[in-house]
Amino acid sequence: MKLEVKKIGNSTGLILPRELLTKLNLAQGQWLHVTEMPDGGVRLTPYDPEFDRAMALVDDIMDEYKDTLRALAQ
Repeated sequence: MKLEVKKIGNSTGLILPRELLTKLNLAQGQWLHVTEMPDGGVRLTPYDPEFDRAMALVDDIMDEYKDTLRALAQ
């Protein structure tokens, strides 16, 4: 699916086609979670507050144990 970046009022955005909104089970006013992929792309998924809390916890753990994780990675 190809989307065009457009000027919307004073902002810039994407207009998602109806079939994509249906596939993602999204309605106007809902939020999306954007995940950066290793290949430089992005992944859009419906925003999940539980996932957001889990990722915040993982970030805290990784910060706390960064030296240990770095040593394990070698």
